[in-house]
Amino acid sequence: MTQSAYRAKLLTFTGDPAQSSDAAVFDEDGVVIVEDGHVVASGAWSALKSRVSDGATVHDLRDKLIVPGFIDTHIHYPQTDMIASPAPGLLPWLDTYTFPTERGFENEAVAQDTARFFVDELLACGTTTALVYCTVHKQSADALFTASEAKNLRMVAGKVLMDRHCPEFLRDTPQTGYDDSAELIGRWHNRGRQMYALTPRFAPTSTEAQLEACGALAKAHADIFIQSHVAENPDEVKWVKELFPGHRSYLDVYDHYGLLRRRAVYGHCIWLDDEDRRRMADTGTVAAHCPTSNLFLGSGLFDFDKAGASSMPVTLATDVGGGTSFSMLQTMNEAHKVARMGGHHLTATRMFWLATAGAAQALDLADKIGTLAPGSEADFVVLDAQATPLLARRTARAESLEELLFALALLGDDRTVFETYAAGKRVHSRDGARR
Repeated sequence: MTQSAYRAKLLTFTGDPAQSSDAAVFDEDGVVIVEDGHVVASGAWSALKSRVSDGATVHDLRDKLIVPGFIDTHIHYPQTDMIASPAPGLLPWLDTYTFPTERGFENEAVAQDTARFFVDELLACGTTTALVYCTVHKQSADALFTASEAKNLRMVAGKVLMDRHCPEFLRDTPQTGYDDSAELIGRWHNRGRQMYALTPRFAPTSTEAQLEACGALAKAHADIFIQSHVAENPDEVKWVKELFPGHRSYLDVYDHYGLLRRRAVYGHCIWLDDEDRRRMADTGTVAAHCPTSNLFLGSGLFDFDKAGASSMPVTLATDVGGGTSFSMLQTMNEAHKVARMGGHHLTATRMFWLATAGAAQALDLADKIGTLAPGSEADFVVLDAQATPLLARRTARAESLEELLFALALLGDDRTVFETYAAGKRVHSRDGARR
């Protein structure tokens, strides 16, 4: 069995830094030892160097920082080509740019080409796992999973379900949506490292019959993921109230159909009330905070204090193409600012936790990803604190781990990602061709 060792600065977590001052574990001179796609040991070089076998390849990265692979919990791969499209708000943005772009995915070649580029872009930004929205077309999900499988990534994705309030060319039905989703679950869920997410786009674009069908699929497949949007925009919230007048709240619509549970992830979660937040906490339902998207579309500011008070699970996400960057470092940058606007200080250490171990825990995948612990899948990122002259100048003056991570989050982007590894194999190198 071939062994590889990666000697570098290491960052991993034993818990939420907001709850424990020693939750972040940092080794100034550490090593990650990998065999057969898994971590067999990680920690201080001095303690583990004897475990590096004589025939192992040792990668000397002592001027770099290794962190677990980033986890993006809400992103739309078909919107890659329409990122940075101007619009006065969410709903006109969907009509003008999103839906026409997604129509192109009826062409299998378009889906395959976009999926390959999308996966490479994620890896260039250090993201090794994402929860991905495809289009209504079944082949769009096949294309995404095929591209992910080629790189052996731990990826979660699903075909979008929409049977109303969208163009006819993007519309399915409760039955075809059910059948397509069931077929895709059978083909892709737990095939290697691929996992399926039942994906109603958002409540306004699904009839009661389609949501009932989603609930039936969710009940039949207890370990699949569920992903959708909730309470992103005040106009959207008002629309849902008109469409579903018998429900207490927007979130309650999903709850009624059995779509709140562990492995259920809802994008945005801005315009919730305290009862909604408690319900998310009670069911283990995850809020995917998408700061660059919320700022770009003027949707609102996520409330970290209220989220924390309710103990609802929170993760970070890019939401491309409403979001403006594939980079989780840039997402941290904007998340910090959004938190400050709400009177909350979000530390860099906690932002790195939210994008790695915290996300894995929220997604019920903590034994597999988001960590450098023995037995975990060897997904990790090598970060370069000297990637740009300004970043190098600032990090040279860092006097603590928090200062170093804060500089990486506020000044970093895809240039900061030196290498990305998935299941122990290098899948991106900044200084070489995309692999």
